[in-house]
Amino acid sequence: MRTPLTELIGVRHPVVQTGMGWVAGPRLVSATAEAGGLGILASATMTYDELEPAVKEVKGRTDKPFGVNLRADAEDADRRVELLIRERVKVASFALAPRKELIAKLKDEGIVVVPSVGAARHAEKVASWGADAVVVQGGEGGGHTGGVATTLLLPSVLDAVDIPVVAAGGFFDGRGLAAALAYGAAGVAMGTRFLLTKESTVPDAVKRAYLERGLADTVVTRKVDGMPHRVLRTDLVDSLERSGNVTGLLRAVRNAARFRKLTGVSWRSMVTEGLAMKRSGDRTWAQVLMAANTPMLLRAGLVKGDTDAGVLASGQVVGMLTDLPSVAELIEGMVTDARARIAELGKL
Repeated sequence: MRTPLTELIGVRHPVVQTGMGWVAGPRLVSATAEAGGLGILASATMTYDELEPAVKEVKGRTDKPFGVNLRADAEDADRRVELLIRERVKVASFALAPRKELIAKLKDEGIVVVPSVGAARHAEKVASWGADAVVVQGGEGGGHTGGVATTLLLPSVLDAVDIPVVAAGGFFDGRGLAAALAYGAAGVAMGTRFLLTKESTVPDAVKRAYLERGLADTVVTRKVDGMPHRVLRTDLVDSLERSGNVTGLLRAVRNAARFRKLTGVSWRSMVTEGLAMKRSGDRTWAQVLMAANTPMLLRAGLVKGDTDAGVLASGQVVGMLTDLPSVAELIEGMVTDARARIAELGKL
């Protein structure tokens, strides 16, 4: 299925597996690449010393194009960009807007730059800086999300820019892919659907916890890290919602210490990144401090399998999912179904 996205990157199908922290590792990314989609390796939860062998492992598993998700505000962002250039990674994706000079450096080396955006004005900004495509996620999506549904956000971005737009938030099957293409998108990106595949390294017990949920079993909370965050509704999340601001800040400080110990990042680096977050957006100091909660709470659930002590990011699509296909089965099934539905529309 050829679209501007597949032409730009050189993949067979317009399906993107998002760079989910603690989830999108070499096994999932390489499986997506081998199945013809674009797999994105999550680096925000990796040290540089972990990222380098992870990139090499993906390259050892597949010769197909793949991407790496970067944090533009990370202290070692420039070093990570150099790694992508050296290893000839095809795509650099960004969860937050990349710096203009980073885009230029990557593009000069032939790397496709694909930031994620949550508003048309953000898409216009990164497009003017030279971004090759954008991923736009509506409020249905998991993790950090906005309040506008994909059905409204997607056309607003499509009207604002003339680069390929990838739709995210609420997609999980061929019907969604066909609908996104009908809007004018160049493909779809999915997180929760790829988390619930055989190649995902999320513990089986956690996968079962996801599959048991209904459409109303996610909630958008600010008590994880101060920003709107869509997660599964659990006892822990309910307790976070009831907790006061002081309790949340104390928890964030403890989690910052745990994250520093786990990754080897210095306190100085964490403070530097916090200052960068404050300067680059509209986060309050409380939100900057609470950002330390995210990686540790997600790790407890998605890596250690502790659903009582961890937070489980999830899109609303979780209520529609009942199986754990292989990545190849997922992508081939989506594309086949989308083709059939598009053909049926042609008969109208």
